[in-house]
Amino acid sequence: MELNDKLKKQIEEWNEEFAKSDPVEVLKFFLGRFGDRIALATSLGAEDQVITDMMMSIDKSARIFTLDTGRLFPETYTLIDETNKKYGITIDIYFPEKEAVESMVKEKGINLFYDSVENRKQCCGIRKVEPLQRAFKDKEAWICGLRKDQTVSRFFSKLVEWDKVNGLVKVNPLIDWTEKDVWNYIREKNVPFNPLHERGYASIGCQPCTRAVKPGEDFKAGRWWWEGQEQKECGLHKR
Repeated sequence: MELNDKLKKQIEEWNEEFAKSDPVEVLKFFLGRFGDRIALATSLGAEDQVITDMMMSIDKSARIFTLDTGRLFPETYTLIDETNKKYGITIDIYFPEKEAVESMVKEKGINLFYDSVENRKQCCGIRKVEPLQRAFKDKEAWICGLRKDQTVSRFFSKLVEWDKVNGLVKVNPLIDWTEKDVWNYIREKNVPFNPLHERGYASIGCQPCTRAVKPGEDFKAGRWWWEGQEQKECGLHKR
């Protein structure tokens, strides 16, 4: 897709129209509007699990996919299985290209990401960004679990945005929710979640690049903790 004046105006109108709507209303509209040309990109985090539960209450055939980088926590793999069984679905899984991974590891080592920001971004590019682009191949829009209060960089995100990098409409149904809202929903609806959240893990990604956060630390403090704060995105949410 391309962002033209008509689509730009449409996105602005959607933000106005759904400014006071709850996430389920938002999801109903966009799932109906885009059909199989929209999908939830889930990392199996708390927010994504909430959206999965909402989507399954609307349409069991709604598309959901995740990226298996090959370096995920065992708890994340278990949660994929639990989620599939609870909702009677199969989450689509996209893997990195093995040749690219093998070449990278041979050249720079298995844990290259600790050596430099450039290496880490290369690893994220191969293990996350490229598979994501394949997942988006036939899509016009995607659903994401971003919330404004997660990080400073996400504060200016909107309910509906234009994803320039991928050429897609991006829908953030939980954009105005708080962390408390998320966990209230999970407890009330008995939504399966990653037990690492109860051990201090706020944002859960690859095992070598994720640690628990300390009280008062930023949401992203547990990701790539050896880097500067301004580097804390993997490339999936470039603005």
